[in-house]
Amino acid sequence: MSNVMNSIAVSITLSGRIDSNNAAETEKGILAQLEGHKNAAVILDASALEYISSAGLRVILRVKKSYPDLTIKGVSPEVYEILDMTGFTEMMTVEKAYRVVSVEGCEEIGRGANGTIYRIDQDNVVKVYNNADALEDIQHEREVAKLALILGIPTAISYDVVRVGESYGSVFELLNAKAFSNILAKEPEKMDWCVQEYVELLKKIHSTLVPAGKLPDMKETALSWAAFMQDYLPEEASRKLLALVQAVPHDDHMIHGDYHTKNVMLQNDEVLLIDMDTLAVGHPVFELASMYNSFVGYSEVYHDTILGFQGFDYETGRAFWRKSLSAYLGTSNEKKIQEVADKARVIGYTRMIRRSIRRKGLETAEGRAEIEYWKSELLALLEHVDTLLFSRNEIEVEADIQNLPEVQAFVETHLENVECPPKAQMQIGLAVEEIFVNIANYAYTPGRGNAIIRVEVSEEPVAVTITFLDHGIPYDPLAKTDPDVSLSAQERDIGGLGIFLAKKTMDDISYEYKNGQNILTLKKQL
Repeated sequence: MSNVMNSIAVSITLSGRIDSNNAAETEKGILAQLEGHKNAAVILDASALEYISSAGLRVILRVKKSYPDLTIKGVSPEVYEILDMTGFTEMMTVEKAYRVVSVEGCEEIGRGANGTIYRIDQDNVVKVYNNADALEDIQHEREVAKLALILGIPTAISYDVVRVGESYGSVFELLNAKAFSNILAKEPEKMDWCVQEYVELLKKIHSTLVPAGKLPDMKETALSWAAFMQDYLPEEASRKLLALVQAVPHDDHMIHGDYHTKNVMLQNDEVLLIDMDTLAVGHPVFELASMYNSFVGYSEVYHDTILGFQGFDYETGRAFWRKSLSAYLGTSNEKKIQEVADKARVIGYTRMIRRSIRRKGLETAEGRAEIEYWKSELLALLEHVDTLLFSRNEIEVEADIQNLPEVQAFVETHLENVECPPKAQMQIGLAVEEIFVNIANYAYTPGRGNAIIRVEVSEEPVAVTITFLDHGIPYDPLAKTDPDVSLSAQERDIGGLGIFLAKKTMDDISYEYKNGQNILTLKKQL
């Protein structure tokens, strides 16, 4: 036996076997080392303990009664099983021993805010945490990953905890898994496929409602970023930034928090999400901000930065960001895409500036250049961004027939997401065409103006509601008398069938003029 003493705790090493033959001698040695330390915290280092019988357990129990603050650490799986089945793990803190893993020469396949993921063999990867005292972080990530899996998010669950250098790691089974970053770097022709799968998973995450209190609120974190900026922005800009974040409503839908292509894996044709320790709830703008930083923001000043992080070049990152945002919003309308991108950039720049300053970026020429660039962009955005809110469920386009394909594609994307039956999809498409063409032809004549198209899906029963809004001439198309479809071709007027078809194919159609807007609403049960 050996020991290390200090004023805070007494550490005592247990080694070899403790059984009926040597239990009394072992107890005598422990008590000798504890002499003069009546109220000490006792740490029994069991990393060299091979075996313990009931006689040894009685020794530990008597020590525990005299020294309530007792911990056993470095326990082998075999000894831990004995302590666990006899209830000792409930009576005192018992820490398992961790096998040691080296990542020297291993392929890096993922990197997140709190750690780096390496492939240690064909079947397994290990996430090595930046924090040397990461056991609580590992436990947190395990818990939130299980929660995500229960809620339907495809992810991997850690099955082991190991020592890696001076820190800890979580081991996952990811057989032949390949990060989307690697696919984009080595197979650029698959970008559109990657975008589709990446966005499909993102939408699934954002549509997942999390039980209250199970995950941290990203808004609270973003508020701390905005508060930090008070010392680095002009007073008016700082006040507006804080107000913008404060105005974002609480949202219990899931966000990943570090959603980029190194954290999305392809394993045997299944897309998996990893690096779950940043899981939170909140408005999607916080997620998009993190995405912008990963693909564009961190590399805007020094373009090669993304090569070391994602493995592909800056232009690939920009293209992937833009394509993903377009797919996420369900529109190719550049005005809509840029509007939402600007909202994300407000949060993105705030986060990057704070991160760089806290990491002593102001002390280097490179850091100062980045901070100055991000700050100038943020100040420019704060001059015209008046809300961080946006909706994936609506687009605004010019009321022009040339924009009909974009409107149809937007609506069809939402119908596909709810697996709308083909017949209903055709009927909705017909009604959407008739209404939009009607607005394009008559709402602003002879001038020009915009129309907003909003798609909403309700449950029980599942129904799709499509709303058209414009600021054109007040006009109720439902007030027009339906055509008499029983008349012969010679007797009937040409025209008037569009609204009639919409009325016949929809379950409900309504009109109102409110706040200077024509509002026409279609509803179809699925």
